[in-house]
Amino acid sequence: MNRDDRHHAPDLPLPDSPGHTLSAADLLRGVHARLLPTAALTPEIAGAMRYARVVADGLVFAYAVDTPTSVRIVTDPDVARVGLEELGEAAYANLMRVPVEHEEITVEGRAPLHSVYGDSHFVASKALFLSELSHQVTGRPLPDAGALVVVPTRHLLAFHPITDGTVADAVNDLAAYALGAYEDGPGELSPRLYWWHRGGLTALTAIDEETRTFSVQPSPELLDLMKGLVRLDRAGRLAGRATAPDVGESARTTADAVARLAQAPAGLGDAFASTLVLSHAHCAADPDLARLDGWNAWATAVQLGSALFTGARAQKCYLADDVVRKLPATPAEPPADARAWLDAFYLSLVCRDRDRTGRLCRVPLEALRADDSVDAYVLHWIDTLRTYWGKRPADEVVEKLLATMQTSAPESLARAPKDFVNLIDYQPVALFHRLFTGEQTAFAEALSEAVTHHGSYWGDSAAPRARVALGPLAMACLAYDHGFPVATKRPYLPAYLLDRQRVETIPG
Repeated sequence: MNRDDRHHAPDLPLPDSPGHTLSAADLLRGVHARLLPTAALTPEIAGAMRYARVVADGLVFAYAVDTPTSVRIVTDPDVARVGLEELGEAAYANLMRVPVEHEEITVEGRAPLHSVYGDSHFVASKALFLSELSHQVTGRPLPDAGALVVVPTRHLLAFHPITDGTVADAVNDLAAYALGAYEDGPGELSPRLYWWHRGGLTALTAIDEETRTFSVQPSPELLDLMKGLVRLDRAGRLAGRATAPDVGESARTTADAVARLAQAPAGLGDAFASTLVLSHAHCAADPDLARLDGWNAWATAVQLGSALFTGARAQKCYLADDVVRKLPATPAEPPADARAWLDAFYLSLVCRDRDRTGRLCRVPLEALRADDSVDAYVLHWIDTLRTYWGKRPADEVVEKLLATMQTSAPESLARAPKDFVNLIDYQPVALFHRLFTGEQTAFAEALSEAVTHHGSYWGDSAAPRARVALGPLAMACLAYDHGFPVATKRPYLPAYLLDRQRVETIPG
């Protein structure tokens, strides 16, 4: 057999005979970790490979030896001759040295897919060690959420790191890609879509053997994760996806959104989100928020955020000196959007609208608990703030604060990326802890850390939320009002809001 034609030949376990026996050195030199389709393991073959194991629906983990004339499966006598541990170490090292080609594909702005391919029988087997492969071909390991991956043939795999809301598109894109590539061959491996997570593979494709129909059925854990990422992404909270808006265009978009509320009151949530973008975007050119237009955007965000959760009477919203829109009377119909409530609460603290802060704290917690896109710590944090603002006994506040801390630990997270939780979402919690206990020096240190973490998470992103650390700003404003010696010249904390120089009475 010509060595270049070996990829057309099947892998077969060879009898342990003098003509086929390999030395221990030859085995270690040529052994590779290998994925095989479960259908390839006849009872005879499986009986010669008792060490092999099923790693996911349709896939078996085994070892194979690359020789000058063939690729052949490692049998139990081979394993006994070398030792399973030593064989495994050599198989991993040899597999990761297999050369591959890499291409990143993005179709019509949808999910980015990484295609890895080559002539070797072992290319798809690298899916067993997908994070290491990702680091090799992209320079980055996989995120904590893992990746979607397909291994349609032994010469090809494709994967999508789960980092943002594009995972919803990637599920369908990769499932279709896998089926097409599997049917094209050669070297068919699996038509299924898999989730690589914590070093293991989980099949997401269900196959009805009678009708030969395929359907993608993500696990509840993956569905929770996808739901959280899509909500975070749509709100512009994830670094790397959000982009910088034009302030003028954003102001017009926001003004139009507010104007439409009289005919379409259901658009209040979108109008609030648009105003949040505008208020943060002003801080790109005016980081201290010294200008009136910037204040008007922040004040309007307070009005809309409060109205979204507590209702409001008719009032004027000033988006600029010559742009005034009327917010119609709005009933109290709080949506199941816990993070939007936090945004509205933080805005009310920053803009010192204590009446609206109090109204927000009277929103029934049951309405926010219906938000199934957030982890438990978010709801415990809201409960902590409501309890504190309601002047409940200190023991109650401490109990709820501890619950927030415990449920924000990495092992408790199912919906939000760990770096987002650690660097962004948890920082107001850490600050509140120091504020509540009256530790002024520790608060100052925590505020410096929160600002540093905000910059670390967003990097050089021009996204609106990169401009302001809203949660830490709210806690800093609260501490400032409590007489803490808070330095007002810090990045991501608009000074004219922190020290109240720009704060005015908000209509409504």
